[in-house]
Amino acid sequence: MSSSRSVRKLEVVSPVPADIDIANSAEPFHISEIAKDLNLSPNHYDLYGKYKAKVLLSVLDELESSDNGYYVVVGGITPTPLGEGKSTTTVGLCQALGAYLDRKVVTCLRQPSQGPTFGIKGGAAGGGYSQVIPMDEFNLHLTGDIHAITAANNLLAAAIDTRIFHESTQSDKALFNRLCPPNKEGKRKFSDIMFRRLKKLDITKTQPEDLTPEEVKKFARLDIDPNSITWRRVMDVNDRFLRKITVGQGPEEKGMVRETGFDISVASEIMAVLALTTSLADMRERLGKMVIGNSKAGEPITADDLGVGGALTVLMKDAINPTLMQTLEGTPVLVHAGPFANIAHGNSSIVADKIALKLVGPQGFVVTEAGFGADIGTEKFMNIKCRYSDLRPQCAVIVATIRALKMHGGGPEVVAGKPLDHAYLNENVPLVEAGCVNLARHIINTKAYGVNVVVAVNKFSTDTEAEMNAVMNAAMAAGAFNAVICTHHAHGGKGAVDLGVAVQRACASGNQQLKYLYPLDISIKEKIEAIAKSYGASGVEYTEQAEKQIEMYTKQGFSGLPICMAKTQYSFSHNAAEKGAPSGFILPIRDVRASIGAGFIYPLVGTMSTMPGLPTRPCFYEIDLDTATGKVIGLS
Repeated sequence: MSSSRSVRKLEVVSPVPADIDIANSAEPFHISEIAKDLNLSPNHYDLYGKYKAKVLLSVLDELESSDNGYYVVVGGITPTPLGEGKSTTTVGLCQALGAYLDRKVVTCLRQPSQGPTFGIKGGAAGGGYSQVIPMDEFNLHLTGDIHAITAANNLLAAAIDTRIFHESTQSDKALFNRLCPPNKEGKRKFSDIMFRRLKKLDITKTQPEDLTPEEVKKFARLDIDPNSITWRRVMDVNDRFLRKITVGQGPEEKGMVRETGFDISVASEIMAVLALTTSLADMRERLGKMVIGNSKAGEPITADDLGVGGALTVLMKDAINPTLMQTLEGTPVLVHAGPFANIAHGNSSIVADKIALKLVGPQGFVVTEAGFGADIGTEKFMNIKCRYSDLRPQCAVIVATIRALKMHGGGPEVVAGKPLDHAYLNENVPLVEAGCVNLARHIINTKAYGVNVVVAVNKFSTDTEAEMNAVMNAAMAAGAFNAVICTHHAHGGKGAVDLGVAVQRACASGNQQLKYLYPLDISIKEKIEAIAKSYGASGVEYTEQAEKQIEMYTKQGFSGLPICMAKTQYSFSHNAAEKGAPSGFILPIRDVRASIGAGFIYPLVGTMSTMPGLPTRPCFYEIDLDTATGKVIGLS
């Protein structure tokens, strides 16, 4: 075990205690110790208490000429509603690499939404003896990034409705005079952000008084079509009753009533911008370019048209810096951004990965997790994130469990909160073998990107040797570079050493070239169809609304963007009940929307909701505070 870095020796207990109890029993290192292990000095980060720090982007500039480490992405098979331990495996692998194999390593994870934390799934800090700590801080407010996104998103929403209101009650001249009020000397001037709109309108004049009445109208009147508005308000809570609301019912809003709704904060385009941005200047441009809807003439209206792009950047200026934390065994973690993988692109930030790759150096490892199954998380990692980052992974890990494979083999339904059927608790090799068709398709799809695939079988106490051998044989037959059994939940990094060795070998084996699933210069429909084919679909059908949106985005010049499918995580298909590796189905596209600032088109497959609801018995029943110690209890 390495002695040159901060390593915490785990005192492993069997049976494995509750996650929060393990997390609370560990005394974290001061975060400055973790920073020191990465050769970060105090001027490279801002402390947020004892155990969290924001790493400043200036680190990237300082290390620009340094070589990158190895880049590893962790995806999974199609999960059960209980999750298959992808975050846990990501953390366990890094604990193995850092605490047992003496490699410099950084784990890059998404910040969890409080929706699932208090809803069905619980937190996302890993589990058992492979966790990020302090677990309660990781799962709750962290350093406020999601709150900043919520504030920025809702400022833009307020600006949209208010602008429609003011335009409806004022003449062109009155509107223009209020937008460009005279100063004390009686002179009018454009604010800096207004020059962005003037440039868009091909108006080269720099003084407000020089504009003709026609130019005044073009500049001052956005003429937003209320029916075209795609920008919704957000909050970081699962609240189904906000999915559809009516705004503008106050007596002072003069009948400006319209239907809209709330999304969960992590579904905001601003979250996607944070995850895909490469610098502060890039984030400013992306935020300004976000399209909120169209004018009545069909022109896209942006945040900069509304004059709010700069203010959004100010609200996000600290959120762009990744948060440094640690695992139970003292290896460093960068937590940054948290888009869901089913309704967004499901990956942590580019800036965190870039900083981490420089910090670990050429022999080090950066391990990042892609949300849900590899059909959505890893696909979006490759085709969206890697396109914008220009980074190339050397290895992709696919996490599998016997439980999920039995489900895919035809086992009974797995329902969160209900006891598992006996089929999942007793040996059934034929059921496992039948379910391996799901694993095989994920391996084939992931391997097609030109990376080595390592399968990590996340072992549960009820799994038998014969079942695990069946999975490893199926994985190798499908083309995996290696397949290994992992017990990191029960043993920490020690239980993932074999996985660490396999990943090291996969990274060192040849120089893989990333192959994208589709080129950007084909049509929106051709890109959607390429992704649908990877799911096993034989074709795609579009509603009239989807056809209309595709035509509009193509006409507006946005057809060159990558695609981010909003699809259920519980099946390759649009039907969550279709397990295994379905094929020959027609994929239905209900609607198509665009995140122009983030840089992707997102088709909605089937009935995907962007605001989850709470179950009958949410996780919050278990969560409380020990008022004697001040420690959180019951967080999972």
